[in-house]
Amino acid sequence: MSKIHPLASVDARAQLGDDVEIGPYCIIGADVKIGARTRLQAHVNVEGLTTIGEDCVVHPFASLGGPPQHQAHNGEATRLVIGDRNLIREYVTMNVGSSVGTGVTITGSDCTFYTGAHVAHDCVLGDRVLMINLATLGGHVVVSDFAIISGLAGVHQFTRIGRYAFVGAMATVVRDVIPYGNVWGNHAHLEGLNLVGLKRRGFSREQINTLRVAYRLLFAEEGSFQERVDEVAETYAEAPEVMEVIDFIRADANRPLCMPAREV
Repeated sequence: MSKIHPLASVDARAQLGDDVEIGPYCIIGADVKIGARTRLQAHVNVEGLTTIGEDCVVHPFASLGGPPQHQAHNGEATRLVIGDRNLIREYVTMNVGSSVGTGVTITGSDCTFYTGAHVAHDCVLGDRVLMINLATLGGHVVVSDFAIISGLAGVHQFTRIGRYAFVGAMATVVRDVIPYGNVWGNHAHLEGLNLVGLKRRGFSREQINTLRVAYRLLFAEEGSFQERVDEVAETYAEAPEVMEVIDFIRADANRPLCMPAREV
């Protein structure tokens, strides 16, 4: 049975899983679905076509499922889908998708959203993403698994953030960030690899060393960038981490690639 505080307002049409807890002054709309054992502490607003997975914890004053901040959106039915086991802290905002985009905003599972983080319309986040206080994603941003967006950082619309990438505090990201990359600054530039993150996530010394050598080759001065990409792809065809970077670079994209600001 769900536990609903008497001071909460839960629409009778909302779908609540087993053992959901709704704290005081929460407002839950008619089209909301909340998975088993998820807990909304107090003063949480969930509206629109929003689905929250199982075992999530949502702290006070979070607002989930609000309309997209897009002037071309005219109230069409669009969605927000939040995965399982996510921690959503105070004042986090997540908007539904837009009618001019995919129509759905998606977050994976086991993510952490600290105070004031914002996920805009049509964003797609992988699993175990970490967004620090006041980190902000513009619309249509893709953030892959294990990426970290530090405090006060802003990511421009249609930008891609690769797996295990690290975006430094107060960075303004207007270009795509390669998997395993480490970017800082305004505008953000590539500082190297996220070596601390790779070590913490259990990457072997051999994997890290292979990535470091491939990185130096990719962003060296000799030859054109395309020539270096082709050379690294041929040399490291059997190294999956390196080929992940190569595939990311070669993929169709709306944004150019975030590059180093100085010689490597």
